[in-house]
Amino acid sequence: MDLIPSIINIYTDGSYNPNKNLGAWASILILDQEIKILSNVVSDSTHNRMELLAVIEALNFILSEGIRFEIINVYSDSQYVVNLTERRSLLKTRNYLTNKGTPIRNVDLIKSLLNILDFCPIKLHKVKAHQKRGDSINFNRQVDKLVRKLCREAI
Repeated sequence: MDLIPSIINIYTDGSYNPNKNLGAWASILILDQEIKILSNVVSDSTHNRMELLAVIEALNFILSEGIRFEIINVYSDSQYVVNLTERRSLLKTRNYLTNKGTPIRNVDLIKSLLNILDFCPIKLHKVKAHQKRGDSINFNRQVDKLVRKLCREAI
């Protein structure tokens, strides 16, 4: 009988090179004792889109694979992503429009992430970016190094 992890931890990051209009995202998922790495390179994007995609793709992977859990902790260095939960009701009330009446940036990804957050027990945690090497495994640092490497290799 397979054990069902009660907690899934996900570490995400996104990177973007404006000179090449190229971005990368990556997620490290810790499922019980197994580590799964997801990543991709995307052209014609932005830094915030890469940060959002890293979270969305990780969550979609868990949901599409039918992985059962009690709670998912998502660790991101993106204040833009982590603060979406605080802005959720305002965004929905305003129908995802700015004060000028135009759609907010990244509305497609924001709606997608908020829809997932509406029906899954997920906690978003803000972590410090670009942490220094320590004695223990730092998955936030690892995912940061991975996205920067993906961007460099794609150029």
